[in-house]
Amino acid sequence: MRDFYGVTLDSPLMLGTAQYPSPAVMEAAFRASGASVATVSLRRETAGGQMGGGQAFWQIIKGLGVHVLPNTAGCYSAREAITTARMARDVFETNWIKLEVIGHADTLQPDPFGTLEAAETLSADGFEVFPYMTEDQVLAQRLVDAGCRVLMPWGAPIGSGLGLNNRYGLRTLRAAFPDIAMVVDAGLGLPSHAADAMETGFDAVLLNTAVAQAGDPVAMAEAFGLAARAGALAYRADPMAPRDMAVPSTPVIGKAWL
Repeated sequence: MRDFYGVTLDSPLMLGTAQYPSPAVMEAAFRASGASVATVSLRRETAGGQMGGGQAFWQIIKGLGVHVLPNTAGCYSAREAITTARMARDVFETNWIKLEVIGHADTLQPDPFGTLEAAETLSADGFEVFPYMTEDQVLAQRLVDAGCRVLMPWGAPIGSGLGLNNRYGLRTLRAAFPDIAMVVDAGLGLPSHAADAMETGFDAVLLNTAVAQAGDPVAMAEAFGLAARAGALAYRADPMAPRDMAVPSTPVIGKAWL
């Protein structure tokens, strides 16, 4: 199993902390999911909001006993993302950072140029960068060259729930970097999407909206946790390849011919 900057995760599910109906629901969803990583926003921590913000929010997260992955959500330039990351390191006391540099306001597609610029600076500054990106192999290589040991290609636009939009691109990206930990991040809407990603050989999935905005976030969180584990187990079991014709499952050798 590939590790995340030397850390082996107990669960392949990473879960966001935004948009839940209440702090209690968020906490219950995390516990039901078995998620190993919580993504948190610096803006949420310092500015307050629906979840209460500040120290109360941070105490809830610490009580979950999971790894914390701060993010630079909402940043539209490398400079803004770098500044946010440095502030997040002071607040959350970790070198991990989920790097988001958004390039398109409608699709929330990441800016490849700003992402690479920020990744180079942050890696040189001692950060362990988890860059949100498209399934672009050229960008992936540049990010790896910059020091990234984890890549986070999107499945579909953030919050869309569309699943894996470009299976070919994701599959070939996974094959091109066999030693790099990869997380399918964004666009997953159903537990089956998570299982699909894990069966393709990815190391984890990250989602938020599909759980937080479900009718029953706790039940959906549990479903995603089970699906991610099932997909990972299926991949390790070396599943059979698809066939173009039927093959009988019951042996015909020794069958009596009448």
